[in-house]
Amino acid sequence: MNAQPLTIVVDEQTPVSGLWLSPANARACFVFAHGAGAGMQHPSMSVVATELVELGIATLRYQFPYMERGSRRPDKPELCHATVRAAVAEAGRLAPTLPLIAGGRSFGGRMTSQAQALAPLPGVVGLAFLAFPLHPAGQPAITRAEHLFDVTVPMLFLQGTRDELAKLELLEPLIERLGKLAALRLLPDADHSFHVPARTGRKDPEVRAQALGEFAAWVEAVRVAFPHPLPSPASGRGGVG
Repeated sequence: MNAQPLTIVVDEQTPVSGLWLSPANARACFVFAHGAGAGMQHPSMSVVATELVELGIATLRYQFPYMERGSRRPDKPELCHATVRAAVAEAGRLAPTLPLIAGGRSFGGRMTSQAQALAPLPGVVGLAFLAFPLHPAGQPAITRAEHLFDVTVPMLFLQGTRDELAKLELLEPLIERLGKLAALRLLPDADHSFHVPARTGRKDPEVRAQALGEFAAWVEAVRVAFPHPLPSPASGRGGVG
């Protein structure tokens, strides 16, 4: 199945590219942002989108404006947040009957959670992070996570136990403090890119299959907790652990 290219309009001066991929029996849509250093067509993004389709989950991948320009310098958060909102709105037009899950790889997941914390993303019933970047490498801290306490939808954290951007001694207490809205699924021996050392006897595709299996199970739990029609942001918190 080939992804359908499309254009997402952030504002009059800022169109960005997107890729839509959906199975006939889609049960949810993942609005899937890329990491800081690789765009939506990176193999790690493409294979996740393809394998999620096999699990009945549509995806809308998209570029942040700096990646669209071929720059290595990420945009200011305000522009990233606007891009997330435009992508979510486009997903809502493409799949008006599907619950939306927003998030993405590393930087893209963090920009999505910041946007959600500032104002709920329409139609989004949960956030999913593929390696949330809790802190820069070698600089353990939790200041990047303070906004997560303003998120009012369920959150899934898929994290490698060797992730140098999310030390477990910081991440696990944070998840506990976030309460029933947050679910942590650990990938043994995986790093920030979900790679595992050869000595483990596991291959990267096995790790990815574990991660996406956890993702699909969590999506189903969110669907049960928030059946269509979707609840309004004022309807209160719900817990999916």
